[in-house]
Amino acid sequence: MSSAACRRVLRAAGSSAAGPPPCSSSALRSWVATSTSRCAPRRGLSAAGSINVFNRDMKKRQKNWAAALRDGHQYDYLRDEVGSRVADRVYDIARTFPLALDIGAGKSHIAEHLSKDVVERLFLTDVSEETLKQTRRSEIPTHRILADEEFLPFKENTFDLVLSSLSLHWINDLPGALKQIHQALKPDGVFIGAMVGGETLYELRCSLQLAETEREGGFSPHVSPYTAVTDLGNLLGRAGFTMLTVDIDEVQVHYPGITEVMTDLQGMGESNCAWNRRSMLHRDTILAAGAIYKEMYGNEDGSVPATFEVLYMIGWKPHESQVRPVCAQIPRVQQCIKQ
Repeated sequence: MSSAACRRVLRAAGSSAAGPPPCSSSALRSWVATSTSRCAPRRGLSAAGSINVFNRDMKKRQKNWAAALRDGHQYDYLRDEVGSRVADRVYDIARTFPLALDIGAGKSHIAEHLSKDVVERLFLTDVSEETLKQTRRSEIPTHRILADEEFLPFKENTFDLVLSSLSLHWINDLPGALKQIHQALKPDGVFIGAMVGGETLYELRCSLQLAETEREGGFSPHVSPYTAVTDLGNLLGRAGFTMLTVDIDEVQVHYPGITEVMTDLQGMGESNCAWNRRSMLHRDTILAAGAIYKEMYGNEDGSVPATFEVLYMIGWKPHESQVRPVCAQIPRVQQCIKQ
């Protein structure tokens, strides 16, 4: 990542329900909001249970390796930005949370944007021990716990607030993880999370697929599958959450070329860890993918965009004090719905 020193934020993306396109800037890597649609494979989720898509041990090793990098802080730009937007959603709720939990906290990218007036005490969990060692200082009293997001070690009705930023997309059993979060919350507690969605890195995915098909006569997945926004509301509802809010941000980062995109993903600990991944890319294929990337998506200045679709979700654990929809308070309407 040669040009990290000159990366700067040009413009923060607002919430939108659309997709991405063009770009701008070369050595500078800039944040831009965009919109358009395109095709991208979705992560498969079955109603019956989980699908073992990801090698969790591999993901732990990737995150530990990234955390051990001497210049690892320069790869935190995406997590820092999304963490601040999750914190903004916490401030939108007019209450103080005595006890909160951050799942997949990393280096504490959310807590640094919060004050102790909003969160009085915070538990940070992550699957990576090396990452937890580098958690940033915060005015909030924090406790670090090494724990897998798929197996939360907390009792029911413990937390007033549960947070998660850019971690849930690596979980095999997402419905099960959401149910565990729901159980850990106290009644009238709230879950606020962010995860990357199905349109993420569509430029990289398409370029690699076309290059492999051309050079090797077929392609294998090099970008992990992600959850589609259309599935997220259903998953939250099935986990028991009410008063749901799901919205989308798109962040587009500009890089000198495909090599820098892949280097930064590795530095973030965001390399593919799917069981069916291919461990090696041929040099010719990478060169061809880089050329296709610039031809299909490149900017006039020679840079290429990488789009991150971020899905934000808010869900509440039911409590009798919460406002219910009008139809839920009318017996006749309830009977009609059941019929």
